[in-house]
Amino acid sequence: MSRGINNLDWKDKISNTSQMGGIETSILDNGLGRGTRIAWINTGTGLRYKVVIDRAMDISDAFYNQYSLAWISHNGILPPERFADKGINWLRNFGGGLLTTCGLSHIGGPEIDENGERGLHGLISNIPAEIISIIQPDPLAGKMEMSITGIIKQAQIFGPVLELKRTISGKLGEAKIVIHDEVINRGNTVSPHMLLYHFNLGWPLVDEGSKIFWNGKWQPREEDTTILFTDENDFRTCKPPLENHCGGREEAAYIDIDADDSGMSECGIYSPRINLELSLRFQKKQLPWLTNWQHFGKGEYVLGLEPGTNPPIGQLKAKEQDELILLEPGETRSYTCQVELLEK
Repeated sequence: MSRGINNLDWKDKISNTSQMGGIETSILDNGLGRGTRIAWINTGTGLRYKVVIDRAMDISDAFYNQYSLAWISHNGILPPERFADKGINWLRNFGGGLLTTCGLSHIGGPEIDENGERGLHGLISNIPAEIISIIQPDPLAGKMEMSITGIIKQAQIFGPVLELKRTISGKLGEAKIVIHDEVINRGNTVSPHMLLYHFNLGWPLVDEGSKIFWNGKWQPREEDTTILFTDENDFRTCKPPLENHCGGREEAAYIDIDADDSGMSECGIYSPRINLELSLRFQKKQLPWLTNWQHFGKGEYVLGLEPGTNPPIGQLKAKEQDELILLEPGETRSYTCQVELLEK
């Protein structure tokens, strides 16, 4: 159980809310990320995390007490590259972090058709947000909620024009992150829409012996060459660093995830070494697919849990399978993901 502010007698003993938690914005002034806007959010429970405002309000560093939750790539935080949409250039600007958003119109590998060229995982994570509100908690007035909301526009002249309105919220005293997104077609023509929440989990949460949990029908991304995702292998237990995962070796499974009676799906990871569980919950109706990415290379050790509108198969295959969402002008889709930390 968390020993956060809800378990302490704090009334009449604080002068400033920042003593307990809240939202602090700033700008990085050194290294590769110089000039990038960020917001630190502290829940007062040991859970604190960094929202990268200039990268679609994705989440980079995240900690629970002394434990890091996220995998951070060799790059770390980088400024956005608005036109990093060719081939696999997306990888050059991929910082990892607790959450990287993929989409809004394409998720998956590079492809090209009569509508143009689409690079790996789309444009959205390389677009800065316009912050439209920051709501700080006011515990002295009984208001524990806090949130930051921004608008991210994936737009071009003659379309398509897709807009993401993102709110990241939580409460003082709760070890939770709530991400609520609204995607609207602001253009005057029909637009393809695909969305993937690329959660990247790292050491010490991800460690040899950590247990991955999800339920549903699954298939390996590469059925002919998979080593990890077989019926004979325990792919729900994290491996030690693997020599054969060095370089570009990786594996993934596409999961038609189960839902409970309320329509909620859940996945996550539990580390017996630190007695900590991270749970990720979302509505199956909104995000019917889960991708489990496993890349256990030496010095590049990461587990991905990635809810999405589709597996990351690209527009072409999704269209071929009659699973590509087409948003009419003015049409909106809403999505909510909740991350919760639990001490076991």
